[in-house]
Amino acid sequence: MLETLTAPANLPFSAALAVMLLIGLAEAIGLGASAAHLDADLDGDADLLGWLGIGQVPLLIVIVVFLTLFGLLGLTIQQVAEGVATRPLPLVIAVPAAIAAALPATGLFSRGLARILPRDETTAVSLDTLVGKRGTITIGTARRGSPAQARVRDSHGQSHYVMVEPQNEDHPIVEGETVLLVRRDGHVFTAIGTADGLTPHIHEQLGMN
Repeated sequence: MLETLTAPANLPFSAALAVMLLIGLAEAIGLGASAAHLDADLDGDADLLGWLGIGQVPLLIVIVVFLTLFGLLGLTIQQVAEGVATRPLPLVIAVPAAIAAALPATGLFSRGLARILPRDETTAVSLDTLVGKRGTITIGTARRGSPAQARVRDSHGQSHYVMVEPQNEDHPIVEGETVLLVRRDGHVFTAIGTADGLTPHIHEQLGMN
């Protein structure tokens, strides 16, 4: 088994599984996503983010699901290829094939998890009600066109994990920074960060929540 996992043709998939296990270990001992040094600067449109389940479950769960599926599917592809053709596929073929298989499976699995996770981990209320709420960037750095995940509480005190990007393209919003959601476009919210004078904006535009 060890020889299979460390074979050059299987290294990308073994590495993905190893990273997944490290994330799980960090969570288990209470270090969380920050200690895992995971960057959530994601490019792509809102439809793709929603299709992958981002915004419906915490981003870290989506990452773990993808890594797991990518690793397992990649190893399976190489095992099948070796059984049929007596040698594994070149990585330039195997890696894209595993990604192509893992992406839709990740979206399907993540959306399924969103239905069974506790309410404080999902978007049980309308996303529009979160406009005007304050939250905190939990993973990554939010830039225009490259959103990051934020945790926001609704009027019932329930937590929601949403993707945000800054209103001011010159002021990225870093992990741990407080934000004010001012607009929603699909699955992505536009937010004002502390670098833009968050407190004055709260008073002048939306009032205290």
